[in-house]
Amino acid sequence: MSNSLPLAELYKKMLTIRYFEEGVLKLFEQGKLFGTTHAYIGQEANAVGVITNLKNSDIVVSNHRCHGHYITHKENPYALLCEMMGKQDGLNAGRGGSQHICDDGFFSNGILGGIMPLAAGLAYSEKFNKTGNIVVVFIGDGTLGEGVLYESLNIASKWELPLLIVVENNRYAQSTKIELTLAGGILDRFTAFGIETKEIETFNVMEINNVSVGLIDIVRKTTKPQCLIINTYRFASHSKSDDGRSQSEVEKWKVNDPLIITEKGLDKNVVDNIQLEVNDYISGEIKKATEAPMAE
Repeated sequence: MSNSLPLAELYKKMLTIRYFEEGVLKLFEQGKLFGTTHAYIGQEANAVGVITNLKNSDIVVSNHRCHGHYITHKENPYALLCEMMGKQDGLNAGRGGSQHICDDGFFSNGILGGIMPLAAGLAYSEKFNKTGNIVVVFIGDGTLGEGVLYESLNIASKWELPLLIVVENNRYAQSTKIELTLAGGILDRFTAFGIETKEIETFNVMEINNVSVGLIDIVRKTTKPQCLIINTYRFASHSKSDDGRSQSEVEKWKVNDPLIITEKGLDKNVVDNIQLEVNDYISGEIKKATEAPMAE
């Protein structure tokens, strides 16, 4: 079985994502970042609950809302910030921006559905080469409208690929409610291809962690795909400023803030110390990235 981290460590990782994303949104307001960005605020428990149970050699494939996945897997917010700011020290020399990053076992792409064939291909490569590694791909509910997803599910199932598919259903495809676009159930789409699927509705990082441990072990031991559907909610806009949801709706969901839920299980002094540590860390990374030289 995978080894789970203590609750305080999980909280620290989630808080790192939160402070990073809040810092990024401020940098956009100041005109210091290029393009757009898609904040992960509210969904931090998903990335941390799943990715912390992986081996360093496992592969993560992400989407346009990728910062939380990257920071959890690679722990390099400075390089990610530099990439978003068009700096020399960026992951891809400042040319990939917020959505298209590549870093030794981490890949993201802003094209909905486009990451699924990539994830299946990477999983096939790991199986063919008998590495023992698995691939985890994070998709959103909006991806369920893309045909290439179902072609990839068919291949993953028939070829028994070591792939864990994590569906982060935040209930909106950009600004459109899922009820207006989705016929049938999400779970049925995966079980139709013979892929065992678990569905949970939680913002509790330990609950996500406990389910993920078992699924990751199954994928690794059997090299067969599994799917985890996490019904969640994002507190930030779709991208840096577009949001058609009412403020009252968003506020209603904020009672489920994964950070607040986790804080209830920790001593207040521990929480305060972690908040100070993470704030200093992210503030320092932002300062370094701001002062770094631009890409040539």
